[in-house]
Amino acid sequence: MSLSINLEVKKDVLCVRLSGELDHHTAEQLREKVSNVIEENGIKHIVLNLEELGFMDSSGLGVILGRYKQIKQKHGEMVVCAISPAVKRLFEMSGLFKILRLETSEEYALQSLGVA
Repeated sequence: MSLSINLEVKKDVLCVRLSGELDHHTAEQLREKVSNVIEENGIKHIVLNLEELGFMDSSGLGVILGRYKQIKQKHGEMVVCAISPAVKRLFEMSGLFKILRLETSEEYALQSLGVA
């Protein structure tokens, strides 16, 4: 299975919606696309919607952590929303929830960043 990447810019927030599998085969493609949109559009925050993401491995975590650092340099925030149980467990085990906020839906995540 592959990865489907849907990117939408709302003001200074990039909504990243992933479906499928984020692994070492697809991580580089995601890194490139998201990094380019961040730089080209003056993005300050990221909302990461993982509702449709069925699988993620450590290379996926690495891409997410890298984009988090990119956003942090702009004094922004990354918010994760609508996460599947399997991927949520991986986030918990990796400690990513110590630096990323989790919201129940994309709508709440956008409201928390002042974009609704």
